[in-house]
Amino acid sequence: MNSKHLSKGARQLSPVRKGKIRLYTNRFCPYCQRVVLILDAKNIPYEIVNINLLNKPDWMYDKSPMGKIPAIEMDNGEVLYESLIIADYLDEKYPQRQLHPKDPLQKAKDQLLLRQFTKVINALLKSIHVGRVDNDEAEVITEGLTTFENELANRSGPFFAGQKPGMLDYMIWPWCERSDVLKMFGRAYILKKDKYKKLMDWRKIMMEDETVKKSCCDVNTHIKYLQSHRAGLPDYDLLCFK
Repeated sequence: MNSKHLSKGARQLSPVRKGKIRLYTNRFCPYCQRVVLILDAKNIPYEIVNINLLNKPDWMYDKSPMGKIPAIEMDNGEVLYESLIIADYLDEKYPQRQLHPKDPLQKAKDQLLLRQFTKVINALLKSIHVGRVDNDEAEVITEGLTTFENELANRSGPFFAGQKPGMLDYMIWPWCERSDVLKMFGRAYILKKDKYKKLMDWRKIMMEDETVKKSCCDVNTHIKYLQSHRAGLPDYDLLCFK
C-alpha cells in the first residue's frame, strides 16, 4: 500500500496475474480508499499500483479516460473506474460478506444518503482548495453531519449497516477519517462531541474495524500531506521509506 507512486516515464506493467485484481490508486485519495476498503472487507486478492496524480505515467491514459483513478484492471484486461461503480461491481461479483443491504428499499435509501453526503464532500474539498472554511461550507457540513447523526439513531446497531460496517459505512469513512483536519482552519468546533455523540461513537468503533485499520492514517499524517498539497508539492510518498 505504501509503495512509491509511479510517474511519467515509468515502464509499462506486465499483465495482471491470474485470479487477481490490480488497483490503480493514490495513497492519499479518499475516493481510492473507498475501493481499498471494499477489497479488504471482502478479502479479494489484489495488487496495488500507486499513481502520481500530477505526473501520471503515459500508459495510465490507456487504462481509463483522462487517467482517472481509482481504476481496477482484471486479469482479462477489462478496466473499471469511478469509486462507486467499482464498489457496486465488487459487491455483486464477490458475494462473500455482502455489503449492500439485502432489502432493495434500504439499499436505495442508503444510496440517497450517500448522494447527500456528496454535498459534505464538496464543501470539504472547496475548503481545502481555498485554505479556509467559509460560513456557507460550515453550514453544509453541519447540516450533513446532523442528518447522519439522526440516521444512526434509527439504525439497528452502532453502524449504518447494523452490527458491523456495510457499504454506506465504508463509502463515507475516508472523509470521516480526515475530519480532524478541520482544526487546520480553526473550525474544530464543527465536530462537537455532544452534538454528534452517535457519529463520534461510530467513528471510534470504525477505527477499531480490522478492514479500516489496514488503510487508515492518523490525523497528523493527513495534515502533513495536506500541507504539502497546499504548498503545491503534494508528498504522495510521505509514508514510504526515503
